[in-house]
Amino acid sequence: MQHKLFITIFIALFSLAFTASGQKLVNSPFSRFNIGSMEPAGSFRMQGMGGVSTAFRDNTTIYFSNPASYSSFDTISLNFDFGLDYSKNLLSDGTSKYKSDDANFDHLLMSFPLMKGWGFALGLVPLSNGYFKIAETVSEGSPLYDPNTGIYSSYHAGEGGFNNFFMGSGIKINKNFSVGVNMSVLFGQIKRTNQFDFADYYNGFNNRTTENIHLSGINFTYGLQYTAALKNDHFFNAGLSLISNKNYNSNYNYLSEKYTAFGTIDTMSYVSENTKKAYIPGTLSMGISFGKKNKFTTGIDYVTTKWSASVIPGASGYAADTKSFLFGAELIPDKFSNYSFMKRIEYRIGGHVGDNYLIVNGEQLKEYGASIGIGIPLRRTFSKTNLFFDFTRRTGPSGSILPKENYFTMGISLNIYDRWFEKRKYD
Repeated sequence: MQHKLFITIFIALFSLAFTASGQKLVNSPFSRFNIGSMEPAGSFRMQGMGGVSTAFRDNTTIYFSNPASYSSFDTISLNFDFGLDYSKNLLSDGTSKYKSDDANFDHLLMSFPLMKGWGFALGLVPLSNGYFKIAETVSEGSPLYDPNTGIYSSYHAGEGGFNNFFMGSGIKINKNFSVGVNMSVLFGQIKRTNQFDFADYYNGFNNRTTENIHLSGINFTYGLQYTAALKNDHFFNAGLSLISNKNYNSNYNYLSEKYTAFGTIDTMSYVSENTKKAYIPGTLSMGISFGKKNKFTTGIDYVTTKWSASVIPGASGYAADTKSFLFGAELIPDKFSNYSFMKRIEYRIGGHVGDNYLIVNGEQLKEYGASIGIGIPLRRTFSKTNLFFDFTRRTGPSGSILPKENYFTMGISLNIYDRWFEKRKYD
């Protein structure tokens, strides 16, 4: 009966996840470019440690960034992870400040063993967010005012995003090495609008452009992990994962038109392309981790993507190569304590520093941040509630005129570890 209820809840949440995916309403001007603002990848356990995950593995967490980790699932369990987050964006251009916030679905993950040393996982995770809204009225006295143009209002907006549904398997090939592969289905769209309305509507035409970008296709992530058991329950892991480069199916529509306040509309330009020319480059991740089983874990990742080779319809010249470092640590004072609940809590800390893939006004954005998190164990089980808080700053290089974006994210997830395949002597 418990398992039937579990399946019903999973199906309901999975349906909700597909409905809610790509609809985060946090207003960022950097979402205007390319495929939008990239979303952090990883369960909330990982995000509490700066996003590090390439060399991590255990039987209660789904590290989908490296499918080789699936070989760590034990033979009697099923893992389920569902997360919601809340984000707040504070934007400053030196003279004005803006803020926006939103709560939304983040991820839905599930895993189970196929046999000893061989595991399977699937899930739905966000890739990027394209939401933004920017409005401005230029009147006399404004630095942007031109008497030939007159008073006008501008409106810029975007919505939608891209997501990945993945499924994959990882298997242990000998005592130390594991390999794995994920198949990912990319889907989604971004809609953008730019509109200019002039106060002198008797003698001028208003202008509006709309742009729709659809991407879809199947891609693969390949993973390799090496693990070594050391003395006194210590361990050392090394990991490598590669998201392959891919030409995706794309449907791109661009419409530019002029219109009057009296209803007259005239098309200035129209472009419609349905091709396989959209190209997203591969991502290489390398990492190491060290720790003591059920006590502490530390790790660091290096992640790089050649975004300058990307080809996204309508987004030429907005992407640059990225290199980032992710690092984090977790401490469990006493995982099996019978007397202290606080000692069973998992305490996490981490950070990340590197490049953002976007180029704005000829300058590449930089990005750095710090995070903390905790894992709260549920009674008499390995299931837990994970919470994290992350602060990330996006800005241009030193001396840049680009605005500074302070991005705060809080998340809560339920990580269920259930024994499904255990044979019981008594029912």
